[in-house]
Amino acid sequence: MLIIGPPGSGKGTQAERISQLLGVVPISTGDIFRANVKGATPLGLEAKKYIDAGDFVPDRVTNNMVREQLTEYDVENGFLLDGYPRTSGQVDYLDNILADLDRKLDVVLQLAADDQELIRRLLGRAKDMGRSDDNEAVIRHRLGLYHEQTEAVVARYEARNILAVVDGTGGVDEVTRRLVAAVSDVMAATIPVS
Repeated sequence: MLIIGPPGSGKGTQAERISQLLGVVPISTGDIFRANVKGATPLGLEAKKYIDAGDFVPDRVTNNMVREQLTEYDVENGFLLDGYPRTSGQVDYLDNILADLDRKLDVVLQLAADDQELIRRLLGRAKDMGRSDDNEAVIRHRLGLYHEQTEAVVARYEARNILAVVDGTGGVDEVTRRLVAAVSDVMAATIPVS
């Protein structure tokens, strides 16, 4: 499964909770990028210039990293991708990875929230955590990229009938309950009745 949503929608927090509740491997591209930036690895140095500008890290970098993660981790009981795919090209690449692994996506969760709420959350996070990629200009740029590119990704998964749009506003526990219910609903609708 994967979780999609605009910056500040709570994807990281909810991905951790959902993966624990369902017993699946969490794979967060953002966490991997930040660890590489902190460690000043070649991937981190390349990714940092894009992250600081609020741009998506290029597909060639992100795709290879996700392929490595999906083949490295034990994903036999499932996985939850957080932060990938973000572009239509990445959807195609992920489809190829999963076909190679004889796997498929069962559920795509989209966290939804109003842009003004997201800007407020991200500015608060920047203040609390000192994140260089969270100033207002960069936040607005990232939200624009999300609307421009990632919403096409959402449409593709909606066409496959595996998308669940979940309200990402409210308390963390409340949003988690909505997500768990959405997973159950999508799984029930996609399991063939014999």
